Amino acid sequence: MDRDPTALALARRRLAPFGERVQLAHSSFVSMREHAVRLGFVDLDGILLDLGLSSLQLDDPARGFSFRRDGPLDMRFDPADELTAGMLVNDLPAEELADIIFRHGEERDSRRISRAIVGARPLRTTGELAMVVAGAVRRRGRRRGIHPATRTFQALRIAVNRELEALSTALPQAVELLRPGGRLVIIAFHSLEDRIVKRFVRREGQDCVCPPELAACACEHQATLMNLTRKPIRPSTAEVESNPRCRSARMRVAERI
Repeated sequence: MDRDPTALALARRRLAPFGERVQLAHSSFVSMREHAVRLGFVDLDGILLDLGLSSLQLDDPARGFSFRRDGPLDMRFDPADELTAGMLVNDLPAEELADIIFRHGEERDSRRISRAIVGARPLRTTGELAMVVAGAVRRRGRRRGIHPATRTFQALRIAVNRELEALSTALPQAVELLRPGGRLVIIAFHSLEDRIVKRFVRREGQDCVCPPELAACACEHQATLMNLTRKPIRPSTAEVESNPRCRSARMRVAERI
């Protein structure tokens, strides 16, 4: 499943030798249950969720994901979706824009950046936006080699594609589709995604999720997952050397009870 028709076309070519064993769906994984039932995929042995954007999208300036290549302020996984990064950047009130940059980018200079963006409107390209952000952030305490616009671009992309909401909706569906003993594998690329996965797996590993102040269980919740990775699996040094973009990857694995 993928929201990006270009990614699906590439997958179709690469997986062609497997014939009918492969079924592709142009959709967000928020519709995972619907497509799985339609295609007859139930009681699954495994589900892999590879979150975030891909190099295919990042390397195409026309998609507007990169601050290193000038392009339109787009950032849509699915080009048929209506909302673009340009709409957020040019239309939102400063306070709402700052909240997005802080919440989805964990950017401590979110309000400075938001004010700078509003003052520079209209912004049309990723290059223009990156320049405005770079001029607004404070350099002290920043990691070397990390572009100052990184967190802002991440925040806008997440908001445009509603990535965190989609993940929270998809995780319970994945559990429902797995057979006992089936594995759920999730690769996240930033702390916001990984935090959602971590909390979900922890919750689904408990028989009771009632507040601790309750004297007796009232939720009737039963554990559905066994956590197989106490800490996320990170790429090895050799993997990072061969593919630097994997350096932030965090993989968690859980088994259906």
